[in-house]
Amino acid sequence: MRVTNRHQKPTLSVPASLPLPNLKEKEDVAEKDHKRNSGRFKILHSIWQDMLEHCKKEHPYEACGLLSGKDGTVCTIWRMENIHRSRVSFEMDIDEIRRVFELIEKKGEELLGIYHSHPTGRPYPSKDDIQNNNYPEIDYLIVSLAKPKPVVKSFRMKRHKVTKRRIKIIS
Repeated sequence: MRVTNRHQKPTLSVPASLPLPNLKEKEDVAEKDHKRNSGRFKILHSIWQDMLEHCKKEHPYEACGLLSGKDGTVCTIWRMENIHRSRVSFEMDIDEIRRVFELIEKKGEELLGIYHSHPTGRPYPSKDDIQNNNYPEIDYLIVSLAKPKPVVKSFRMKRHKVTKRRIKIIS
């Protein structure tokens, strides 16, 4: 994910001064991750549908957004603007990210995922996706629109290691 502040040059990462909402010390993250996720990314069906609709609506450009929730289950979608309006990359505005992080905090939720679409590519992280990953403790969902029916995969990326995760859609 690339992040830009309209008043400064584009950067390839979210600054360290922009912590994830409601995440504590790094030790807590690993324990929390094990307890709440058990290898699965959980998302409400209505949020799943909204995410797919957003990706289809933005086609042929890459769509992007944030996913937050409680107790390891996504219950809120934050559609973000791809300020590049690109078919091969996405970039979020850092001011918009800050605003959403504040709203996530107010709701008592935490950031659980980042999603974006690959309008013509497969649902696997690109080299840029892997290189620009700044949150190894959350899932990255990639929505492929290369076929008539969207295909979605979830991944965790840590130090250039990509791990596929199962998705559980909750009614």
